[in-house]
Amino acid sequence: MNDHPKISPDLAPPKRLGEPKRLGEPKRLGEIGLSNFAPYLMNRIMGRYNASLRDEMAALGLTTPKMRALAVLSVIDGPLIRELAVYAVVEQSTLSRALDQLESDALIRREMDASDSRATRIYISDAGRRVFETLWPAMAQTYAQMFQGIDDDERRAFVGTLRKMLGNIRKHDF
Repeated sequence: MNDHPKISPDLAPPKRLGEPKRLGEPKRLGEIGLSNFAPYLMNRIMGRYNASLRDEMAALGLTTPKMRALAVLSVIDGPLIRELAVYAVVEQSTLSRALDQLESDALIRREMDASDSRATRIYISDAGRRVFETLWPAMAQTYAQMFQGIDDDERRAFVGTLRKMLGNIRKHDF
């Protein structure tokens, strides 16, 4: 008589390399390979993009979270802090510290939301816009370098694919 409960396939230990895969089981990362794993490639690209701007940002007193906030604020007027965190892809606690510094440098201003006194909207100041416009040529050059050798149709298709992917995993309505 077997006293041991049967282990559910969901709770079973992962298969070891070399063991046959069950039908319908997703490929392991080693089978896909890092060079074919889109999230890894996207992280590498963004890491290189941010690193290429580091010197220019530092010269302007900016960090990556500050730069991202100013970039979003240069095109979206007065988002709520939680919206800005999503658009800038920065944790809200990190963004809050960055906004404190940007505000003390007079690069942004905060205003109470007209319809909800508990909510705060963030606006780029004229000085903040000048700082961002100073950084923009380096950002645009790095962006162009990323697409070097890629024709316009391929770039549009790639950006369209990224938009679909974002829609597939989006957790916010904006």
